[in-house]
Amino acid sequence: MNTTTAKDLTMPTPEPAVPARRPAITEKARTVCGSLALLVLFIAAWQWGPGLLGMPEYILPNFMQVVRESVVMWNNAQLLQHFGITAMEVVLGFFFGALLGLAVGVALGLSPRAEAMLSPYILALQIAPKVAFAPLFVMWLGYTIYPKIIVAVLIVFFPIMINVLSAIRTVDPDMVNLVRTLNAGRWQIFQLVEFRSALPALFSGLRIASTLSVIGVTVGELVGGNQGLGYLLVDGEGQGNTAAVFVSIVALTLIGVVTYGVVVWAERRVLHYLPKANTSTV
Repeated sequence: MNTTTAKDLTMPTPEPAVPARRPAITEKARTVCGSLALLVLFIAAWQWGPGLLGMPEYILPNFMQVVRESVVMWNNAQLLQHFGITAMEVVLGFFFGALLGLAVGVALGLSPRAEAMLSPYILALQIAPKVAFAPLFVMWLGYTIYPKIIVAVLIVFFPIMINVLSAIRTVDPDMVNLVRTLNAGRWQIFQLVEFRSALPALFSGLRIASTLSVIGVTVGELVGGNQGLGYLLVDGEGQGNTAAVFVSIVALTLIGVVTYGVVVWAERRVLHYLPKANTSTV
């Protein structure tokens, strides 16, 4: 007869679990490395591409020529001062245009009658080319920063207004009724439901507007300006200095990228409670 000993009844001791190894390179690091690789590839193509294609420097200067020209403009053409003026105009135009678009979008979203009355005129203002307004503003306000800011405000206003208006109109009515059952007033309904529901659409409009504000200011400076990067761009064109034109374009692009980055940073801080997709755009 077989006997079972205590040793036989003892359960085998499980082996300790091996902790999962972290990947050597995270997904974010891969994205950054890929982006930097594309930047290096672009700069290399810019540096050696024109020579390989036989393009003269006055048509397409290489990268190092543009860098040298930026140093010359920094020392002799007050590049930093003009950069600061354009950046200030972009920030002010973006701020006031966003504020106006938010206010009008909320007002029209809450009042269908006001939208029906004002929408034809707002649409006409949007359709009218902003370049045509720039000389008029210069004639009224002179060669100051105000015409550039107003042009930027007009360009920034519409996308924000449309996004906010659409978001206010599509608020879930069940949420509004739920808040009303809790004896919430009109201001509380707007603050707790309507405005919060419009925040994602508002930031989408702000992303678009952050790039359009640079275009608006540049248009104003091209038409009538004696300072700013747009003025340097026109001045470089008049002298046939293609490298100076590229320096102005790169500086304008840098302002737009920084403005867009600030909007994205603010959006992540404000809308941190929203679920994130596995893959996201810029």
